[in-house]
Amino acid sequence: MTYIVNRQKFYNKLPEFWADMYGQEYALYEPAEISEDAVRDARNLGERAGHILFKTASLLQSEDIEDDTLQLLGFPSALNSFLRHQTPLAKTVIGRIDSIETPEGHKIMEFNSDTPTFIFECFKVNGLICKHHGYRDPNEEKEKQLQNAVRSSILSAYRNLQKEHAPYIVFTAHEENIEDKHTVLYLKELSGFPSEFVPLEELVIRKGIGLFDQKGKKIDVLYRQTFPIELLIQDVDKVTNEDIGLQLTELVVQNKLAVINPPSAFLLQSKAILAVIWGLHEERSPYFTSEEHEWIERYFLPTYLEPETFLKNKEKYVQKPVFGREGDTVRIFDGNGVMIDQDKHLSYDHYVSVYQKYVSLPKMTFQSVKGIQKGYRMTGTFLINGKASAFGYRIGNAITDNLSYFLPSYIKQT
Repeated sequence: MTYIVNRQKFYNKLPEFWADMYGQEYALYEPAEISEDAVRDARNLGERAGHILFKTASLLQSEDIEDDTLQLLGFPSALNSFLRHQTPLAKTVIGRIDSIETPEGHKIMEFNSDTPTFIFECFKVNGLICKHHGYRDPNEEKEKQLQNAVRSSILSAYRNLQKEHAPYIVFTAHEENIEDKHTVLYLKELSGFPSEFVPLEELVIRKGIGLFDQKGKKIDVLYRQTFPIELLIQDVDKVTNEDIGLQLTELVVQNKLAVINPPSAFLLQSKAILAVIWGLHEERSPYFTSEEHEWIERYFLPTYLEPETFLKNKEKYVQKPVFGREGDTVRIFDGNGVMIDQDKHLSYDHYVSVYQKYVSLPKMTFQSVKGIQKGYRMTGTFLINGKASAFGYRIGNAITDNLSYFLPSYIKQT
């Protein structure tokens, strides 16, 4: 009962934070103690894996890669010009690497490069709860790094439009999604620039002209932190039957609108990128240096576009859609190809899949409003303009889903 009361008192002071979601506890109250080594390992993962991922994005955006290759990775052909569109921004301004801590170090599950959430939790709330308990925050000073990145990306994106008027900056998310909306409002506040929040459903596209708010004002920079491109391109006007989502991507290519994260972030969002990296590594491609090959071997898991390798070797593996979130449509198979676990949601079943070597998440006990529980812990490490930054933990089922808890962490004072 003490845990419940203390937790409620603490999170009641943060009305802008979704401490409870789907009618149940989301943010835990008691942080987990971690070591300085754990902090260092997460930062090394971010720096080295981030370097590999960004270098691979550069390869795929180059003229050496044919359009057919992009389609094999799960991208619709209608997005070829968008995917290849170069901007002055980092390959992704805010990205998050999800990994598994193993005795051999971190192993990457996926890279949420385009529209990652978990930002407010790691950059703000973790520090507040550490301060509340009198502990040291492993993410101290990282909020400033985030702020600088948001501000610099907006300025760079706007300058690239080559406009002379003061920029009209809009942050957007679904109005009804509390997590998405407040994540975006947090970034809006951090930016410090004059800007507006406009719900996604109120944005208006005028084909070949621009993107406008609900009052008819033309938007220069659209910060769409939580709205995935793979969902955007499915948007069709119910009256005219026009592909309004694709029209927005065309505005970006025509340099009539700047979007953050940039197109390269969507390119990196496909989990097939992990199969590309592993394939280049297995053939010892000279595109990567010997040191980079060592990093791939250390941090990346064998990932393919077909499961044959795992079936041949009788290895347990995971099937994932190239686009998907919160464990949705993830399936786990044994070495004989028999499914032994799956997420109950199948929202992304129509996408191409990748097949990745199975590695179990570390298990630990934790305190919750339900009492002492056991759960599987996943690490999320942020890349901010390509640099390792804040990180945090989710804990829940063997397949991390949208009901997993946010587990704060601290470095105990010595």
